[in-house]
Amino acid sequence: MMSWSYSPDLAVTSLPALIAQRMAARDAPFIDDGQGRSLDFADYWQLSGRFASALSASGVGAGDRVAVQVDKSIEAMALFHAVMRCGGVLLPLNTAYTIAELDYFIGDAEPKVVVCAPAVAAALTAVADRHGCRAVMTLDAAGNGTLFEAAALAPPMPAECRCQWDDLAAILYTSGTTGRSKGAMLTHGNLASNALALGELWQFTAADVLLHALPIYHTHGLFTATNTVLVTGGAMIFLARFDAEEVMAQLPRATAMMGVPTFYTRLLQHPALGRDSARHVRLFVSGSAPLLAETHREFERRTGHAILERYGMTETNMNTSNPYDGERRPGTVGLPLPGVQLRITEAATGRPLPRGETGMIEVTGPNVFKGYWRLPEKTAEEHRADGYFITGDLGMIDGDGYVSIVGRGKDLIISGGFNVYPKEVESEIDALPGVVETAVFGVPHPDFGEAVTAALVLKRPDVGPDEQAVLAALEGRLAKFKRPKRVIVVESLPRNAMGKVQKNVLRQTYAKLYT
Repeated sequence: MMSWSYSPDLAVTSLPALIAQRMAARDAPFIDDGQGRSLDFADYWQLSGRFASALSASGVGAGDRVAVQVDKSIEAMALFHAVMRCGGVLLPLNTAYTIAELDYFIGDAEPKVVVCAPAVAAALTAVADRHGCRAVMTLDAAGNGTLFEAAALAPPMPAECRCQWDDLAAILYTSGTTGRSKGAMLTHGNLASNALALGELWQFTAADVLLHALPIYHTHGLFTATNTVLVTGGAMIFLARFDAEEVMAQLPRATAMMGVPTFYTRLLQHPALGRDSARHVRLFVSGSAPLLAETHREFERRTGHAILERYGMTETNMNTSNPYDGERRPGTVGLPLPGVQLRITEAATGRPLPRGETGMIEVTGPNVFKGYWRLPEKTAEEHRADGYFITGDLGMIDGDGYVSIVGRGKDLIISGGFNVYPKEVESEIDALPGVVETAVFGVPHPDFGEAVTAALVLKRPDVGPDEQAVLAALEGRLAKFKRPKRVIVVESLPRNAMGKVQKNVLRQTYAKLYT
């Protein structure tokens, strides 16, 4: 892992302090929910400060984790900054996670405080009590709840915790292909360095207005989008969710938009999308899942804009980007960011490979995470001796330095921008009566990038769950994005000579299932 080499002009030592410094001169509205409500930065920062005071009064101090599972809102974003301002470590949790899934995250991270929607407070309180959490507080999409009530009575925060760049700012849980989710530890320096690099590379200024329709429990919407705006003094239209009609209505007010491929495929289905509707926007960015070259070309034909595709992951934030000025090549993720070094290696040995050859993508730089929460052996296993992080993604670098992702070394599925690891889904299906074994894999999907798909073998063909029964059984057990789009009953799973299931064969067999 590498520490950030701090610029001499950065007198501050934490992400919140950097944000406050860079946003101080903004006197125009900063954040707008698209429904007629907006706050300038001073009011937003005061709200965040009151949340921080309420958290401090609940016992949150330096290094304490705060788990948050709330709907997207201006208040939710202010809460995230509040956690960091009082020295805490943010643990954002997908709003689709079930109570059974939350039990694992809370047990593993051991947060001091849990903040959730009022509707799930009773169920989560039982989980939090079991794991020794000090308090459960509530916050809804309208800004109401016990946290807001405590913040309203709290005095303005007298002084922010003086965090250092190498202190933890957040733990984001990321999926692998086996085992349970791992907590990626991100520091203030990891987040700040990436935001500053992207702000410079993508030429963001105080004149920019970002159309933000991404979820804020995922690194893309939570950090990449917001921090890039915040360290360059800009503004955001902060939509609760992606809706093509609403996005089209807000486009004339925006100068930039960040999204996942699903956003762009759905916008292409909107009849009003064209050069006129997109004329105010200077930049469209796509990430979190591969963007089909066909989508890239069709969007450029319709709007005149070449979508800028980049590559990142939970553990590293952004690693590469197509250029702002220069050729944005469909099917590639561009070049390494300033300060980031990327190489292609032979997976087994770590031997660097020449350009044009496919191998494992490894990266190092100030963006690379501190390690996995309470998993030092796993942290060491996924880093080379010289500090490079082994991403698990397969790729190649062409003669001009552009990076292409050609596959994954493991069977991780990325559906709609979210990571799904097959083992967790397989375990749930295998537990159903009548099921012998299951193989879960991803295949191309025009809307989601990849679709979670399951093939299962039954003890008796005429006895056991059918597709609808399996899908019904997974409700309440798995978040919606993890559930298979299709369940296929097969006589047997393909295996190699060693008896290992060949998921590559399944992917090939069902490659056109959704087309």
